[in-house]
Amino acid sequence: MKTAISIPDTEFEAAERLAKRLRVSRSQLYRKAITDFVARHAETRVTEKLNEVYAEPAESVLDELWQRAQAKSVQTNEW
Repeated sequence: MKTAISIPDTEFEAAERLAKRLRVSRSQLYRKAITDFVARHAETRVTEKLNEVYAEPAESVLDELWQRAQAKSVQTNEW
């Protein structure tokens, strides 16, 4: 998909220099920048969702069998 964007001359010139230095086309440079930006923000969204999930205290019940196994393992380990 083709698109047009407007950016300040200084940023355009910096991008041109970087593309030349990396030996990639302008399109490749912008595509990589957008891909990285979107991925970075997707990770932020995951963090936000996890924060929502853990914001409210949930009742945690450990099965009695697991509780005994955990207690037994703690008793046998040296601290």
